[in-house]
Amino acid sequence: MSPASIDVVHVGSASRDVASDDIRGWRLGGGVTYAALTTARLGLRTAAVVGADQAAAQAHELDGLRSAGVDLLIVPLREGPVFHNVETPGGRRQTAVSVGDSLDPVLVPESWLRARGWSFTPVAGEIGDDWLAVVGDSALVAVGWQGMLRQLRPGRPVGLLAPSERKLIRRADIVGVSQQDVDDETSVATLTGHLHDGARLLVTQGHRGGLLVSVGADGPTGSLRYLPTETESEVDPTGAGDTFLAALVAVTLRPSLAGLLRRRLGADLRFAAAAGSLAVERVGLSGVPDLASVRTRAVRERVRRFVMSEGTQVRTDPPPS
Repeated sequence: MSPASIDVVHVGSASRDVASDDIRGWRLGGGVTYAALTTARLGLRTAAVVGADQAAAQAHELDGLRSAGVDLLIVPLREGPVFHNVETPGGRRQTAVSVGDSLDPVLVPESWLRARGWSFTPVAGEIGDDWLAVVGDSALVAVGWQGMLRQLRPGRPVGLLAPSERKLIRRADIVGVSQQDVDDETSVATLTGHLHDGARLLVTQGHRGGLLVSVGADGPTGSLRYLPTETESEVDPTGAGDTFLAALVAVTLRPSLAGLLRRRLGADLRFAAAAGSLAVERVGLSGVPDLASVRTRAVRERVRRFVMSEGTQVRTDPPPS
């Protein structure tokens, strides 16, 4: 990889998720691994700062990231985040086995400082506002907010933390959060109150799709609802939201990924939703798709929605040319 050619840098800690079907007893996870692999497989020149405990640092999944072209900087952690996830009809039940250490800013290659995009994907509140010191003024900044909204105590179920003022969130141009990671009483207006004028808030709502909200000086100025993209089968939902957000960052940085001559916000969403839908069809990081798969899924979904009866779905897209 050329030292002067990084498109996006991802930052976060790798987690280890308890997995009875893995000989190690765990599987590598964490938003940073899914996000970095996503942008690399979509063709962006990708780097990642990954906090990892001793076991995670030796995981074969990291070799998979390297093979995909991710330039990795592993930051050793004395203790990394470990989770036990149980999927239920009512949603995921998550227990914090280990909370992990904070991931403090580190020296990165000079070429990374010129990256067009920075993506912060904490899994256990490990990323502080001091990371902003390494981000260029003109860089696109994306944040996976849910990793900052978790109340973590070893051996206890993961709880919710109310959104609070954070410089990193205020600086972010794209912020992603799952509806499951905020209290039912938390409104969109409350969430957008923490973002800057011109930012976008992505609210994923699982099988109901989600919203992309545009933020103005006085709060939300508009929203675009997207419907869930049909999957072949759901095998493992882990990392779907991180893949979705990373794909949205990728197509924002490089609009041609969506296969259009000019950008349209709906096309960006359809592209990102296609990536997220593919991520659930295989276990762990093996589900992260490549560009060809995402484009094929996005086109299929566009055609499917066009041919649906008007009584089932209001048609919003013209037929594909």
